[in-house]
Amino acid sequence: MTQAQASSASSGSSGSSGASGSRRTVGLGRLIGVGLLLAGVVLLALGAYLGPYTYATSTPGKLTVETCTVDYKHRSTSSSSSRKRTKTKWCYGTFTATDGSVKDLNAELRSDSLHQRGEEIDALKTGETSYQQDSGWVGSIALGCAWWFGALIPLALGLLCTTTGFAFGGASDFNRSKRAMAPGLLSTVYTLIAVGIVGIALSFLVMFFV
Repeated sequence: MTQAQASSASSGSSGSSGASGSRRTVGLGRLIGVGLLLAGVVLLALGAYLGPYTYATSTPGKLTVETCTVDYKHRSTSSSSSRKRTKTKWCYGTFTATDGSVKDLNAELRSDSLHQRGEEIDALKTGETSYQQDSGWVGSIALGCAWWFGALIPLALGLLCTTTGFAFGGASDFNRSKRAMAPGLLSTVYTLIAVGIVGIALSFLVMFFV
């Protein structure tokens, strides 16, 4: 009798501990989900700001090239003995706004290629002393779309985590979350992630050719 009571008490304690651990995991998963949703919203805002908004509020014009240089930088990779060299092309010269409102003799911008002295580059004045190449409305919308499609990935994962409590805890956590899913939720999450990945690739493709 005493052994049976002890066994029952032990079983009850184990079940209670397991339920408590499960609730903690669900709570952590939902907290992670909220963070992912916020990250997705931030990416949407960045896409709007860096893409269409920046283009609409910039001053268009041309930069007459004085000289162009290549800036080499060495970056260490995961292996301490391996270093990767990156190069960035910069062009310097005089920026003149299309409407004649701005003229800067000391303008500089990051360029896709090296230009000869006297060549003109379509440019945008995006700040007090900042400039970038002008890729037109198509390029600016493609840049915004890259961020917007990228936002679909954390938004999809955030939706999964907040609704099921999935906390990226391995196969057992995923199986538990799968049992708590509403019909069609998993396929929706997979679709959003796939659309995000394909959209990012297409956006970069457009940016490369404009």
